[in-house]
Amino acid sequence: MDDKFDVLIIGSGMGGLVCADMLGREGYRVCVVEKNKQLGGSLQTYVRDRVIFDSGVHYLGGLDKGQNLYQIFKYIDIIDSLKLEKQSPDAFDKIMIDNDPVEYPQAQGYENFIKQLLVYFPDEESALRTYCAKLKEVCDKFPLYNLRSSDDFYEKADVLEVDTEAFLTSITSNKKLQQVLAGNNSLYAGQADKTPLYVHALILNSYIESSWKCIDGGSQIAKLIARNIRDRGGVIIRNKAVKKLVEQDGKISYVELQHGEKLYAGHFISNIHPVKTLEMTDSSVIKNVYRNRLKSLENSVSSFTINIVFKKDSFKYFSHNVYSFKDGQVWHMADYTQQNWPLGYAVFMTPSSKNKEYADGMTILAYMRYEEVKPWEDTFNTVSDEAYRGETYEQFKKRKAEVLLDDVELKFPGLREQIYSYYTATPLSYRDYIGNDDGSLYGIAKDYKHPLKTFISPRTKLPNLYFTGQNLNLHGILGAAMSGIVTCCALLGNDELIDKIRNA
Repeated sequence: MDDKFDVLIIGSGMGGLVCADMLGREGYRVCVVEKNKQLGGSLQTYVRDRVIFDSGVHYLGGLDKGQNLYQIFKYIDIIDSLKLEKQSPDAFDKIMIDNDPVEYPQAQGYENFIKQLLVYFPDEESALRTYCAKLKEVCDKFPLYNLRSSDDFYEKADVLEVDTEAFLTSITSNKKLQQVLAGNNSLYAGQADKTPLYVHALILNSYIESSWKCIDGGSQIAKLIARNIRDRGGVIIRNKAVKKLVEQDGKISYVELQHGEKLYAGHFISNIHPVKTLEMTDSSVIKNVYRNRLKSLENSVSSFTINIVFKKDSFKYFSHNVYSFKDGQVWHMADYTQQNWPLGYAVFMTPSSKNKEYADGMTILAYMRYEEVKPWEDTFNTVSDEAYRGETYEQFKKRKAEVLLDDVELKFPGLREQIYSYYTATPLSYRDYIGNDDGSLYGIAKDYKHPLKTFISPRTKLPNLYFTGQNLNLHGILGAAMSGIVTCCALLGNDELIDKIRNA
């Protein structure tokens, strides 16, 4: 345990795994320390009644040949081993609005995206073309997103301060179309007068380019990358939580694990929330003003989840996702009251290699604020450290699940009759497995009014401590993978890695 590594990485989420894989390819001896039994952060899966459910990665974008995530996966040599299913070309997402029978499609390919929506909005071609052109224009301002090595901040500066909601309002007066274009904003916890257009654009562009699901769960991504890391001599330690980062002479010297073991390295990369990282780092080099600035940043909302196991051959599988919300509430779903919850929800099918015609399972997500589970915040429960949160917690989850199922059944009549069993998760589940304080789905919330405040550098004042993961630039598998690239380039001191990925 007292070996010295070149790079020690705390947390095995997508950003941490990408760092370990890519730095291993550069000749560094890496060690990944993960507190959970399973690797992968939001890539973790779990099995209920022999059905595999994803904890966070319900679909992926940008995986057609030559697209950004494809190139990353090609470079780390996992693309050909993944079990993938391309979603319906004419609707990767369907947007449903309360009391409206129409299922509005969002399609793959920009021309097809426009074509499918023109069926329902025949007078809005100009608005749809303006929307698509703007998404592409914004995305082009982000060099790394396009696997270009130049990352001149001023290139993107003029698109950072555009509000998504205001932009959609500016291109059309059609309220329904505005809502449809914002309809899957649960992908980024969209907020009125806050969420920047660049967040919307970078995420939606990825799915419009191509949209995919992992057959039998997203944990295959973590397993394949872990194999790469080990093949290059890297070490992966599971079921061990890092409790302290110890500074000596102005640099991190070692990390201390939960039972006192010490791990030494030349460089340290933290894939956990920056605030949590600094709480574990006792160093006068990190000034309180910086610590307080990070603490003051708002995290995105959390979620209540139902994972449904269907009775055999009872519910037909469909290859799109569903986003449903109350009319007029598309930007306000996190502002629910106890009386009107849920104001919206998302539905994801679980693709299985065993059955193509019928679904084995379904996942339903609805926003839930952390304050709702505060009565049980002193409890902790994971597979590695199991504990019972109490009967009142179980009753709370049951009550919420029944309310949410009532709502979902309005769009899927007869759903309850086809349920064999269901299982629930709350913000406490996200908190305990992912390791943040409040179960935040997507880490630090971006704000178009203060764009620089929510961009976090991979470098810290400690010269050998780096951040990576969804809190840096963008969340999701693509965003976290790109954060890994940013962190590797910072540690390596050059951008040559980006050229290698682009030319893979």
